[in-house]
Amino acid sequence: MTDLVHIVCPHCDTVNRVARSRLAEGPACGKCGQPLFQGRPLDLASARFGRHLERSELPLLVDFWAPWCGPCKMMTPAFQQAAAQLEPALRLLKVDTEQAHDLAARFNIRSIPTLALFYQGREVARHTGALDSRAIVDWARTHLPARQSD
Repeated sequence: MTDLVHIVCPHCDTVNRVARSRLAEGPACGKCGQPLFQGRPLDLASARFGRHLERSELPLLVDFWAPWCGPCKMMTPAFQQAAAQLEPALRLLKVDTEQAHDLAARFNIRSIPTLALFYQGREVARHTGALDSRAIVDWARTHLPARQSD
């Protein structure tokens, strides 16, 4: 039996089933044909965030940030670099807390930037404060569920 994993398309939000062994081969969405991985974070608003959180079987590393936040701006290139290193083991998302007040409240975001790692719809780790790309990658890998860190 093939080990299939559900992945939400970053373009059309369709849920795709992909063999875990084929994740690194650049799979495309079965509906829109776009790549499922782009090596960069996906900016999500409230409406799309829930689908990715609830339907994706990949861990999600979320950067809760705001456009007025200096440390958030400084961390943006590092988070982009981390995405290139961490995909397809996990999906990196950015949530603008100024646009998504509901998500900031739901996840009790009190300081930004805040990184939160989600797996199977639940938060498994959190870090507050800016990090460089190496620290983001190391932190995420340290907190990945055992099955995902292979």
